[in-house]
Amino acid sequence: MTPIRTAPNGKRKLVLLDRQKVAAATPTAGVVWLVGAGPGDPELLTLKAARVIAAADVIVHDGLVSAGILDMAPARARLINVAKRKSRHTLPQDDINHLIVSLALQGLTVVRLKGGDPFIFGRGGEELTACREAGVDCQVVPGVTAALAAGALAGAPLTHRSLAQSVTFVTGHAAHGEPDLDWPALARGNQTVVIYMGLSTAGVIADRLLAAGREAATPVLVVINASRPDEQRLATSLSGLAAAVEGLAGPALLMIGEAMALANIEGQAVIGGVAGAILSERVSA
Repeated sequence: MTPIRTAPNGKRKLVLLDRQKVAAATPTAGVVWLVGAGPGDPELLTLKAARVIAAADVIVHDGLVSAGILDMAPARARLINVAKRKSRHTLPQDDINHLIVSLALQGLTVVRLKGGDPFIFGRGGEELTACREAGVDCQVVPGVTAALAAGALAGAPLTHRSLAQSVTFVTGHAAHGEPDLDWPALARGNQTVVIYMGLSTAGVIADRLLAAGREAATPVLVVINASRPDEQRLATSLSGLAAAVEGLAGPALLMIGEAMALANIEGQAVIGGVAGAILSERVSA
């Protein structure tokens, strides 16, 4: 039996999981579009992404795609939620790969809609490979990844001639245990390290960076729900990071580095007054 679910905007959506349907698919194949939906604000969606969404027969979307973007789907489109969150998966990745391939082999225009950019911790590469192996045409539409939006909206440049000569994106979430990262490389000064999915391992991350030589006073900007109406910005130091994020939840970025001293936190949450002293010292230096 094929399950029917209801999307946040009330539209009906159909989930196809029967692997035998692939063999019975029509000979006229459709296309899969891997589309970056950006960090959440519909106005940060690219024009090409909006055009592709408007032409979709089926939209297979992540849970972090905002309702305002899903509302752009045509009335005929089926919406399929394959949300992934830590320790909670609507569908395993292999089933998502099979789903988008099987839909395309039925001659449909499939939009695989992902928060941020498909190729920045979005498993877009795995889905592209699955399409290629099945002989399905697959096109990619880049999106504004959360780190770019978080830094820009906070006025905290990810790179800066005097404060950050490089930027590195890493994940703070590993399949088993703590992330396996090059801590000595990440601990070098004058660079920005952006950690996706790092709230639950923030204490470990801070400890590893401090042990590898990163200064305890290094500014850290924590951004939750970047670009959305409920966005939060928390400013602290590397040594105070674990305490700063205790009890927090939601899609978050940990942005570590000297350039985070330039972050605008006016009207945003500040942890324990630590940030003000750090920012003042860094900006005046």
